[in-house]
Amino acid sequence: MRVSPEVAKIVAPGVARDLQLTVAQGKSPLTGSDLVTALFFFCRSPDAEIKGAALLTLRHLPASILVAMVGDAALHPQLLHFLAQVRLQDPQVMSPLLGNPGLTEATAVLVAGRCGAALMPLLLENAELRSRFPGIDAALVANPALPPALAERLTSTPAVATAAVSAAPGESREVKDEAADENEEDEEKLPEEEINLSKYQQALEMEVSAKIKMAITGDKEWRAIFLKDPNKLVHGAVLKNPRITDGEVLALAKNKTSSDEMIRIILLNREWTKNLTIKAALVLHPKTPAPQALRFMNFLDLKVLKKLAKSKGVSQVVVNAARRMAADKDKKR
Repeated sequence: MRVSPEVAKIVAPGVARDLQLTVAQGKSPLTGSDLVTALFFFCRSPDAEIKGAALLTLRHLPASILVAMVGDAALHPQLLHFLAQVRLQDPQVMSPLLGNPGLTEATAVLVAGRCGAALMPLLLENAELRSRFPGIDAALVANPALPPALAERLTSTPAVATAAVSAAPGESREVKDEAADENEEDEEKLPEEEINLSKYQQALEMEVSAKIKMAITGDKEWRAIFLKDPNKLVHGAVLKNPRITDGEVLALAKNKTSSDEMIRIILLNREWTKNLTIKAALVLHPKTPAPQALRFMNFLDLKVLKKLAKSKGVSQVVVNAARRMAADKDKKR
């Protein structure tokens, strides 16, 4: 599932918990679909407080925010399915949701099997939807909220009757208080099936050992995620990934916020330090030890040396050496 840059910044690994909790509570600059998407991710958070807050926010979010979103054909089916579960008893949201061209049979059948009486007309009067997803009728018949007269009418079709019996063998079609109570309890549950979460959200739920393993073996997207992880064992493991490119290493060498551990690992790799551009970036990096920076300076051109001579972020020893070398090269021109 692709998310906007704004959402990615909130749900990515390493983001402050207080900020994530604030968003989960609905108190954030995110609006509309971005807010709903972030809440979707937080509903799968291993942090019980964030998870509970996000679910509560989604349940009480004004229907007007969700109406346009659930009717959008481009909405990811998993998010559509999730919203169907969370707002199952809200006709204002469910009406456009059931009309979404991207609706899957799994979502339609879920709604038919668990919705309350208020939502039944939306399904019973939608012949096109029931024709498109034959499983809807069987799910309706198995739903204890369906009035007996309607259940009898639907089961007049042999295929529906057979499917309904299979779905709920021996179950009475009367609307019992117990069944209604169970249905209400179901509404309070988060979806139990696994959702193919974005890599950002998967990373949030990983143990450190799993993060390290994925950092070493994962693709570029995984590497980008774990390079931002605050744990040095995790972000250091990215540099052990055999698929990491010189371009990614160069970006790290240029990034002044790269950790000591990252710079140390880059310096130990002879293949990377053969690259003149990476060498120059390392010399300019404030966390490169002076002895190693001095060793690389012989390979720098005059332009880089002059830049280094004016730098305030590196050792004074390196700055002085750069000034001397720049002066010498100027004399030889």
